[in-house]
Amino acid sequence: MSNRAVLEVIALDAEDAVAAQAGGADRLELVTDMAADGLTPSRETFAAIRSAVDIPLRVMLRVADGFAAGDVDVLVGKAREMRRAGADEYVLGFLDEDGHADLVAVERIVAELDGARWTYHRAIDRAADRDALRKQLADLPGLDTYLTAGSPDGVDAGIPTLLAEAARTGQPGYEPQILVGGGLQLHHLPQLRAVGIDAFHIGGAARPAGWSAPVDAAAVREWREALDA
Repeated sequence: MSNRAVLEVIALDAEDAVAAQAGGADRLELVTDMAADGLTPSRETFAAIRSAVDIPLRVMLRVADGFAAGDVDVLVGKAREMRRAGADEYVLGFLDEDGHADLVAVERIVAELDGARWTYHRAIDRAADRDALRKQLADLPGLDTYLTAGSPDGVDAGIPTLLAEAARTGQPGYEPQILVGGGLQLHHLPQLRAVGIDAFHIGGAARPAGWSAPVDAAAVREWREALDA
């Protein structure tokens, strides 16, 4: 069995997707509007990216900035639209006003995904109780990943939490893969890899010229080579 670490890259369009795959990305997270930290892309954008690359795509289900679900009917509609377009992996995650998992919203959306695999995103980093959130979500079908920095302030601040959660892998609520992202830097990799963390997510790090420029294949390749070293 391969021990290759997963490298997931944020893609906004087909140009990003092609560059990310060329650089060695294993999977893409598809979003639009990074000014709002990533919202659901259009069906047309999904179709263009799906036609351009052959690696897995995880589509963001989110219609407003922040970690509140907003209009759940709209989110359910987006999920149905993406399912019809052929999407088979997703990213979502919502908190209620007390910082607990918004189970009403999450369960309604997951019910539309027909068992598809999905990531609970960095809402976990804003949760009132991370352990309780994991256990609340543990029985939901398709949940196989948590995207987390370990802290709302990013990986630098979250390292202790990430190491502690990695040590609990396989315990109830800790079966999903830890996907580290949010201020992730190359120098973090050795410490994270040493405790068995094997999935990493980059956005800005794949765009040395900033979010107004496309993904740079060479920047992605630098991460691929660091993970494979």
